[in-house]
Amino acid sequence: MAKTKLENLRLGIFVVLGITLLLFAAYLIGNRQNMFSKTFEISAVFKNTTGLQNGNNVRFSGINVGTVNGIEMINDTTIRVQMIIEDEMRNHIKKDAIASIGTNGLVGSMIINIIPGAGTSPLISAGDELQSSNKIGTQDMLSTLNVTNENAALLTADLLKVTQSLNQGKGILGRLLNDTVMASDMKKTILNLKNTSYRTNIALAEMNKMVEQINFEQSAAGILLNDTISGGKMKNVIANLETTSIEIEKMAQNLNSIIEGINDGHGAINYLTKDSLFVNQLERSIQNIEQGTERFNENMEALKHNFLTRGYFRKLEKKEKKKLN
Repeated sequence: MAKTKLENLRLGIFVVLGITLLLFAAYLIGNRQNMFSKTFEISAVFKNTTGLQNGNNVRFSGINVGTVNGIEMINDTTIRVQMIIEDEMRNHIKKDAIASIGTNGLVGSMIINIIPGAGTSPLISAGDELQSSNKIGTQDMLSTLNVTNENAALLTADLLKVTQSLNQGKGILGRLLNDTVMASDMKKTILNLKNTSYRTNIALAEMNKMVEQINFEQSAAGILLNDTISGGKMKNVIANLETTSIEIEKMAQNLNSIIEGINDGHGAINYLTKDSLFVNQLERSIQNIEQGTERFNENMEALKHNFLTRGYFRKLEKKEKKKLN
């Protein structure tokens, strides 16, 4: 009987040890999936490895090529991840490959994706460190979304205030929305501006046609615009007219003073009758005045027929005709 109990105890211990060894072997195989194949080790540095654990898969171009072997905290912003890669991948992974942390599906376990580089770098070797790409984590996305929601709430509140002000007729837009008279006036103003713009365009088009019809090589306008000599002559003519008008004004003032002396009876008439030299000088002065007046009239007649001043004299004639009528 005692022998049977001892055998049962040995059997129980054997079963327990067997199960323990089986579980331990399963754990080792699960954490080191490549323990029966030839491998080499590489690493990558990340700022955040949320959810990543030893034994997670490492993929290259979507194919499982290794597992995570270790996660080491270097400092508060640097985490080194050790990876075991199948030896046959030495001929495919290059030194410019980029490692990033992702998920296996939407809610699956974390994995490391190795993305091939675009350059012509040499092939990777044991102990190399890959470049890493730190993607935005879920917590960061939620934090950003929270800030966006708060900003949207503030914008909604501001829009509500603006809408209330518009409905109450506050401000220019509110008055335009609620005051039909003002809206009608604004509509008329815009219509008038449109008509004015249309007429201005027509006037500019007509002016362009007039300018295009001018013969700048043979016409007077072309000569004045292009010939500096003719322009200088016209300038001299105007200057001479101005000088002549000033001299005529001075002469008229002198004549007025003489006439006033005659009217006052201070003996000027006697002096004129006795002094023949003064009479001759006076006659010459009168002749000079008449000649200057004739020249002035000729210059004025020339200006009336000049295309630059022709419009001005025509306006004067129209005004005189209106006064006579």
